[in-house]
Amino acid sequence: MAKKNNPESCGLGPALDVIGGKWKASLLWWINSQPRRFGELKRLVPEISEKVLIQQLREMEADGIVHREVFHQVPPRVEYSVTKFGASLDHALLPLAEWGMKHAKRIEVAHPR
Repeated sequence: MAKKNNPESCGLGPALDVIGGKWKASLLWWINSQPRRFGELKRLVPEISEKVLIQQLREMEADGIVHREVFHQVPPRVEYSVTKFGASLDHALLPLAEWGMKHAKRIEVAHPR
């Protein structure tokens, strides 16, 4: 019996494991443009709670899409930057972003905020 195609067999499952969640794509977009500090990300994405921001950044670091660098100074400073692996993911998300822009009005009707 032939195996039915599913998201796991086509690569979509692993990709969504890494970028899944409400905030990761937005955070990656901001970090990809330049390294960002935690407080800066909190200001850029004000809807995200501090707890969720910490969680999402930890998951992104564990998945290897962002690098967390601690600068040992007073006061301590932490900066997040995109890795080469993360930049490739950001590049892969561009067609999805274009699709979203093309269909934004239709999506807004179906999902009003």
